[in-house]
Amino acid sequence: MSDRRWNLADIFPSRKEWSEALNEIGRSTETLRKFQGRLHEGPETLCAFLNAYYTTVKSLYAASSYASMCYHEDMRVGETAEMESRSHLVGTAVSQAASFMEPEILSIGREQVEAWTESSPELQAYRHSLDDILRRKAHTLGTAEEELVASVGLIADAPETIYGMLANADLPWPAVKLSDGSEVRLDQSAFGKHRASVNREDRQIVFDKFFEVWRDYARTCGATLFSQLKRDVFYSRVRKYPNSLALALDGNRIPEAVYHQLISQARAHLPVLHRYFGLRKRLLGLASLKYYDIYPPLVHSDHTYEIDEAKRLVLESVEPLGREYADAMSEGLNGRWMDVEPRPGKRSGAYMNGHAYDAHPYVLMNFQGTYDSVTTLAHEWGHALHSHLSNRAQTFANADYSIFTAEIASTYNEALLLDRVLKDADSDEKRLFYLGRELEGLRGTFFRQTMFAEFELRIHEVVEQGDSLSADRFTAMYAELLRDYHGQDKGVLTIDDDYTVEWAYIPHFYYNFYVYQYATSVAASSLLVERLRQGETEAAERYLALLASGGSAYPHEQLVEAGVDLASPEPYEALMRRMITIMDEIDAITGV
Repeated sequence: MSDRRWNLADIFPSRKEWSEALNEIGRSTETLRKFQGRLHEGPETLCAFLNAYYTTVKSLYAASSYASMCYHEDMRVGETAEMESRSHLVGTAVSQAASFMEPEILSIGREQVEAWTESSPELQAYRHSLDDILRRKAHTLGTAEEELVASVGLIADAPETIYGMLANADLPWPAVKLSDGSEVRLDQSAFGKHRASVNREDRQIVFDKFFEVWRDYARTCGATLFSQLKRDVFYSRVRKYPNSLALALDGNRIPEAVYHQLISQARAHLPVLHRYFGLRKRLLGLASLKYYDIYPPLVHSDHTYEIDEAKRLVLESVEPLGREYADAMSEGLNGRWMDVEPRPGKRSGAYMNGHAYDAHPYVLMNFQGTYDSVTTLAHEWGHALHSHLSNRAQTFANADYSIFTAEIASTYNEALLLDRVLKDADSDEKRLFYLGRELEGLRGTFFRQTMFAEFELRIHEVVEQGDSLSADRFTAMYAELLRDYHGQDKGVLTIDDDYTVEWAYIPHFYYNFYVYQYATSVAASSLLVERLRQGETEAAERYLALLASGGSAYPHEQLVEAGVDLASPEPYEALMRRMITIMDEIDAITGV
């Protein structure tokens, strides 16, 4: 049905216009090059260059978005694959043409740039972008050194590439026979599905066979991950940062105190996690809890949702944010901003693309009719409204926001959805299903991601101290964390040695201190939603102002302005109150 397919003509009427636009972007690189060596001439020249640069990048984002979404409609089509490749090549050409920008702005110096900015109203629109360049002067090298560091980029992604090839193409996945007689090829997708089986014997054999493969290739994974860590340490030292964490966080000027506070708060609140595991053991009727028991739903539900029902629930859930927000979401949900259903060749999963600045955000779904699909719908439309509000309120240069704030918008809407579906839950079984689903999501998003973040910090510190790491040492370090977080010494949950090679399976360890942001985001959204639920004055307005601020300031400062300091315990305590309240309600329903 056409109303369930997105309308990419809102970006370009046809592929012919897209091709012409891409050609024009390519020609604009010559305009950018004409400014090389001239940015010092004065505020008018600097402003003219920035206008030309951001106009080009805005057009590039639109063209790249159009190409990638055409490709994702059916990834079997060679023409659209070539479109995506072509847009990448043009993007590289734009980057090369503007490569002089940062060195020249740094050579002008902060004092002069700030004086020009004060004297030029037009240049003030780029104040934050200019500050983001100037603040990194201490970590910027000379021209020759920068060229050398850039050349290292040709091999810098090798560890991640090798891991991806091994994990997604070369590992010999076994065939496993399940209790219903079916036989499945136990690749990563099948593991994600069958680890949540209601049959415990199936879960155990799925864990046993899946991690057996990773144990067989642990030495290779260990060498690859060690190479990734050495890469990160190399860049931190070349860029004159005290450690790898400082370099990774400085991209968005996140205080290191945020990272350390996250780990400290997760550790302090492990009793909350352990209470959840005890509740899980009781509801599943188990005498003891094993690692393969943490994924099946606490209560099973066969209820399915039509897409129109799902859209209605999501729309009704955001009513506390006001009419303007709900109307904007309604416009998108009913205005062909979304590609809804799975099709042969269509890209799997879900995402939001907010880079078509002059059009509107787009959402890709593969809606399956499950409650998970409904929560994914709420999640992605949280992102979409974030981009919509930011693009409407900010200039293009200030519209793009960081991942540090992005996941707040998505998890905020998931929390509102829970409130909405609980209103219609007319039986204890339904309430238990929704509450259990929420608890498991919070466990995975906060405690599991924080455990990953702590492991990532520890292994980087080992390399920074000049020590080496092997597969056996990775496994020993990961096993210690895994058992600490899951309370094995306290009798909460037992983790077999065979499963402690799990570190080799996690791709996020190649993303250089990325996953912590999932945990901080759900803590931040928990505090913001709590204030909304409690009826605090201007809670909705402050949250919407945060979304509308886009990328106009540094994300930690934006959150502090909105009343959330992730370097303090307050957001994490709000998240724990959220989990405890849910568990209290489950206990009340089940008569404990």
